[in-house]
Amino acid sequence: MPSRYDLKPPSRTMLALEGRGLLDIAGLFAAAPFLATAPRGTPHAVMVLPGLGADDRSTIAIRRFTSMLGYDVHGWGRGRNIRAARTDLPAIARQVEDLHVRSRLPVSLIGWSRGGMMAREVAREIPHAVRLVITLGSPFNAPHASNVGAFWQAITGDKGTVAIDPSRFAHYGRPIPVPATAIYTRSDGVVAWQACLEEKGPQTENIEVRTTHLGLGFHAPALWVIADRLAQKIGEWKPFRPGPLVAAFFPSTGRASSAPSG
Repeated sequence: MPSRYDLKPPSRTMLALEGRGLLDIAGLFAAAPFLATAPRGTPHAVMVLPGLGADDRSTIAIRRFTSMLGYDVHGWGRGRNIRAARTDLPAIARQVEDLHVRSRLPVSLIGWSRGGMMAREVAREIPHAVRLVITLGSPFNAPHASNVGAFWQAITGDKGTVAIDPSRFAHYGRPIPVPATAIYTRSDGVVAWQACLEEKGPQTENIEVRTTHLGLGFHAPALWVIADRLAQKIGEWKPFRPGPLVAAFFPSTGRASSAPSG
């Protein structure tokens, strides 16, 4: 696998095909009986962080699903995710710490795209308060390998450019001190899928699904993974292994086992 510094953004063709992922919204209705059988674990606090330019409305499927499973689910409550990370991270850490103190249990963090990068940094800062981190299409290993500039222009009309120095953000790829599950798709048109992979470790894993970047938060198999990970007992983490009834939805579990080298 190439160095993280050599990774390039997905092609413009891949970016143009991102809209296909929105079909997963309709697919959720068909998948409802399947998702109703998802595993459930000890009730505890779960926080879901949205991606770049998005707010809590974008994560409604994840939050409603995890709430249905019996968890105490929270959005990040900070409007659109458009500010510098250093502006929001202290406030998110305080929210997580407060949930931890109130429930006396560590908090599970789920982050989509940039939200996943932020979730990892919160876990790095206060690992005692975080149970695990689940990322969906989060390019923490190579933030520069992204069409975020073109995507930002498409959703805002802003013609400015976004330049990212790879070495400046290399620290985001360092392992975090809690269990980490990275959900990714090779059809991602916004970020390079290789940039979304955790390094191989005793409590890390990378799980592939078939959707696009925009579809990750509505994709039934991704929601199944989230349920399975949340259902684990504290201190008894094991890699995700899909059962025979759902294995076909996960094309290469374990194949992309680690992140690009640095």
